[in-house]
Amino acid sequence: MPEIITAEQAAELIRDESTVAASGFGLAQWSEEVALAIAKRYTDTGHPKNIQLVHSAALGDWKTRGVTHLGIEGLVKRWIGGHIGSAFDLIKLLYDNKLEAYCLPQGVMVQLWRETAAKRAGLLTKVGLGTFVDPRIDGGKMNPVTTEDIVKVVEFEGEEWLFYKRFPVDYALIRGTTADENGNITMEKESMIMDGLPLAQATKNSGGKVIVQVEYLAKAGTLHPKQVVIPGILVDYVVVATKQEACWQTEGVYYNPAFSGEIKIPLNAIPPLPLDERKIVARRAAMELIPNAVVNLGVGIPSDVAAIANEEGVSEMMTMTTESGGVGGVPASLPHFGSSYNAEALVDTYAQFDYYDGGGIDVTFVGLAQTDKDGNVNVSKFRGRAIGIGGFMNVTSNAKKVVYCGTFTAGGLEVKVEEGKLSIVQEGKNKKFVDAVEQITFSGKYAQKKKQPVIYITERAVFVLEDGGLTLTEIAPGIDLQKDILDLMEFQPKVSPNLKTMPAEIFQPKFGILKEAIEANKKG
Repeated sequence: MPEIITAEQAAELIRDESTVAASGFGLAQWSEEVALAIAKRYTDTGHPKNIQLVHSAALGDWKTRGVTHLGIEGLVKRWIGGHIGSAFDLIKLLYDNKLEAYCLPQGVMVQLWRETAAKRAGLLTKVGLGTFVDPRIDGGKMNPVTTEDIVKVVEFEGEEWLFYKRFPVDYALIRGTTADENGNITMEKESMIMDGLPLAQATKNSGGKVIVQVEYLAKAGTLHPKQVVIPGILVDYVVVATKQEACWQTEGVYYNPAFSGEIKIPLNAIPPLPLDERKIVARRAAMELIPNAVVNLGVGIPSDVAAIANEEGVSEMMTMTTESGGVGGVPASLPHFGSSYNAEALVDTYAQFDYYDGGGIDVTFVGLAQTDKDGNVNVSKFRGRAIGIGGFMNVTSNAKKVVYCGTFTAGGLEVKVEEGKLSIVQEGKNKKFVDAVEQITFSGKYAQKKKQPVIYITERAVFVLEDGGLTLTEIAPGIDLQKDILDLMEFQPKVSPNLKTMPAEIFQPKFGILKEAIEANKKG
């Protein structure tokens, strides 16, 4: 039977130089109250110090909550995770070389918990080959003070793989909704299941301690066994949160029953997007959908593809999924990214990535932050600023088709859509089509080797990856090829001899052609 303790008592358990691993996605399943207690204990006493902090996804609200609480010099010695962008205090330590930092794919991280739980050697996968995670490039290292190699290239059965070695976990920080007196954990109010179960198993089989923050405590024997996500045999301590702020379902809301599957909302209740550059990109991207496709959507503009499909009444023509484990329904945009309205199923994150890594995604829509002449894409590090990759590398490595979505330039871009034409009111300050990306998050060379179809969609131009580089295939009506596109690129793309104008309907208040476009893709 687990011990019921306070967050402060939980913080006192953690030893110096231990490995602390946390579950969560944004604020979903993030143990906010326990993290605050750990930070306060360190500030007051200097302990625990020099811990290794590990987590798979971004944790926080990009403001003041989340894993950023642990970004205090001396508290964390090494960070290993899928995303650090929302943890501003940790990022500062990374910049100042006061923190060792490794960024690894989210899918790899959640799958490593299973390898650790089973005491297998580690994870053998092709995810990360040719990218900055490949030890022949950066090995996932994010700053100069990070020097140890923790990823290896190996040859097995005549093929090249990356090997991620397992490591023991001393303490797991997990959040659920309800715990009973025996420590059984349910997640009825959570919007995703995430990686709490394999993390708890990995920790227990490492000889570590599992700490679960919950909102409610129930009498032993009153929870339905099918609702128990983490059995009590894996739980050492339960912390019942004292503040509602510590139990937010997403980054933007304390609780929405549509995200946890307790109600289904009318999808017309989701507000339509304004006709701006984001909607233009999302509309053109949505035209790459095929009937009955299994789809993954990344954060930002890519997640707007779901909203476009909903607006156009074609959501039922495909199945949208999220890397956090949502299947079906309409994936939500920020600040609820990772959650889904009206999901048909919520599965464990590691299981979702198993399916993704095996090629289960027909098409993925992901962010276009920076690309170069070789078709490489960077979404993880800009001008020395570390962000991370989340599940980006898993989905782009293995999807049958990759569609990159983003504006042509960044930093203050303003456009106007009028009479079916696009005009640039103010150009963005930063070029996104550069000679060489700062960090290779996606390898164009590796994609070409696999013959993976890749398309890059912006509000004014569409490119495809072919013959080792980018070819411009479409241009928006009203846009000047030389002034608005070629002059703003650091390399010269090929221009298709059959250069087309992007469909005029994309630039009208009423779209109306998406269903027809999707059906045509089936015929093609």
